[in-house]
Amino acid sequence: MITCIVVDDDLNTTKVFSDILDLMGLHVVGKGFSGSEAVCLYKQYRPDVVFIDLMMPKTDGFYAIEKIREIDPAAKIIAVTANLTLETSQKLEELKINTIIYKPFSMHEIKHAWELYKINTL
Repeated sequence: MITCIVVDDDLNTTKVFSDILDLMGLHVVGKGFSGSEAVCLYKQYRPDVVFIDLMMPKTDGFYAIEKIREIDPAAKIIAVTANLTLETSQKLEELKINTIIYKPFSMHEIKHAWELYKINTL
């Protein structure tokens, strides 16, 4: 079974996203609400995949991605964001993000992104 963590500063988004992943057959082993929590969860669980929001108030997703890459340069990370700026796209490219899911998301969009991810990485 594929394990994952879900990190978003919005509690409802984290819950809904986790529920969708559960329905898709992924095992959500941890949920976090900041970039620093994402790093701690990654160290604790070493999940197969990280689903992470980019814009969070305390420590953001970019911070977490950088720290997770230091721990494991091959970590599988999927960004979940509503931020569609050129600057964000460039940062994500530099950080070698595996896939991006744009908010607002639907179950269909998450499934589609997951299928593309699997084709390209698994």
